[in-house]
Amino acid sequence: MSNKGTFVILSPGFPASEEDSTCLPMQQQLVRALKKTHPDLEIVVLTFQYPYHQQTYKWFEVKVIPFGGRNKGGLQKLLLRNKINSTLRKLNAERKIVGLFSFWYNECAFIGKKFADKYGVRHYCWILGQDATKGNKYPKLLPPRSNELVALSDFIQHEFERNHGIKPQFVIPPGVDETLFDNIPGKDIDILGVGSLIPLKQFDNFLEVAAEIQKEIPGIKGLLVGKGPEAERLQSIINNLKLESNIRMTGELPYNEVLKLMQRAKVFLHPSTYEGFSGVCMEAVCSGNQVISFCQPMKNDIPHWHIAKNKDEMTQEALRILLDPMTRYISSPCYPIRECARQIMNLFGE
Repeated sequence: MSNKGTFVILSPGFPASEEDSTCLPMQQQLVRALKKTHPDLEIVVLTFQYPYHQQTYKWFEVKVIPFGGRNKGGLQKLLLRNKINSTLRKLNAERKIVGLFSFWYNECAFIGKKFADKYGVRHYCWILGQDATKGNKYPKLLPPRSNELVALSDFIQHEFERNHGIKPQFVIPPGVDETLFDNIPGKDIDILGVGSLIPLKQFDNFLEVAAEIQKEIPGIKGLLVGKGPEAERLQSIINNLKLESNIRMTGELPYNEVLKLMQRAKVFLHPSTYEGFSGVCMEAVCSGNQVISFCQPMKNDIPHWHIAKNKDEMTQEALRILLDPMTRYISSPCYPIRECARQIMNLFGE
């Protein structure tokens, strides 16, 4: 790929500022890695829905053009498409677009692929999670080619093929920025959960597992980090299970504070019912946590990442780990975000 051109990333959302650490942390780390490894390449992010304004801004030397769509449908959705297509045509005319990369096979890939096919630009879509499910209408509206698709994990590759009849040719897992970890000494948090407090994440299971562990380890200490519509219900569960002295809900925290909590934690519980490849689990592994989840992202085992079939298995595995004096809470080698960026740019011939 020539550096004399513009590389365009299409995303539903993007950080509103350099201080906005909680908005799609893995994606923003990737964009920064792309800029660091290709400093002379102009990278432009078109963000469809969030931030909720339309003023172009700079983000760590990357140009971000927001459209403030706010997930509106109907006529507003059509107008949004027209604005984005107009911007793509202008970018291509003023400074040739040398590649298009979409996050999720949704509206972003729909617009990106249509533009790429019309103007002869190379386009790839990174399938990241829910877009691999059967309910995603976009693969039927605009069927992609196998060699245009990048799956986040082996699981996502299989799911997309199973649900849409097209096997993504490439698999690139999420990377981790190893420079963000401070090696905080001591492990004073027994169990930790992090994520959006929505039904999909099943954090009621987290609390029920904690209640079972508390029967064996009365003084267990845990944190549940995140915000969402389930917050009030989850706090009620804590009260009903009499876990007030064991489990604390923190609300949403800045990204760097979450990483510091991970480095203090022993066991990271991730009871989500569906995950493409949980970046937060990889960060937990890199923080020296023993991770237990219901979803297995890759065919090969990942060190210190345990897969449970159900809530009872998650409970028993957590107890086994916490009660075993020989358990080692050490960081495992991580897949670096810079390697993730390198593989993506290789798709474009870099």
